[in-house]
Amino acid sequence: MKNSWLQNIELKGEIARLVPLEKSHRDALIDAASDGKLWELWYTSVPSPETIDEYIAQALQQKAAKASQPFVIIDNLTGKIVGSTRYCNVAKEHKRLEIGFTWYAKSAQRTGINRECKLLMLSHAFEKMGCICVQFKTDWFNQASRNAIARLGAKQDGILRNDRLNADGTYRDTVVFSIINQEWHGVKKNLLHQMKNYKEQKEKPLD
Repeated sequence: MKNSWLQNIELKGEIARLVPLEKSHRDALIDAASDGKLWELWYTSVPSPETIDEYIAQALQQKAAKASQPFVIIDNLTGKIVGSTRYCNVAKEHKRLEIGFTWYAKSAQRTGINRECKLLMLSHAFEKMGCICVQFKTDWFNQASRNAIARLGAKQDGILRNDRLNADGTYRDTVVFSIINQEWHGVKKNLLHQMKNYKEQKEKPLD
């Protein structure tokens, strides 16, 4: 199982599943991104109706080059696409990759879907692919993303100053987090505990 890198797999959970991105997902992705007009958040890279075709084309090109595995995220309850994520910056020879390009429709945020998707992707990365390190990167100003990554149990490695140029010409400082294979057992227990607590709170009857 250790050589199962970037297979065209579907990852299934209780409340969500991850399905390989296809061109046919175009309109559903636009609908998901329109829920909150996510492309207006300047520190994220969420496709708009004008950029969706380029977004999908680049993702599929990276997949063909064995550098990325993009997914759409489907809410099991509604059957609708509510976001996207991917394995990226893959270095098979070093047994490491990044989980990134993640975004969710506004109505899918803080619903437990993100935790479950991260559990599915991390479990596959460490337990099936044999990864020794999984990274997460986000913009310095994306405090919500930084907090969410830290809650997963990832540790902050550092900050890459002037890491890249944004579309508007400003500089981006990138915060780098990671989870290593020796930490995975504890991180997995933490994620399962968080999901259990969320489910119990959701099912708790109103007074």
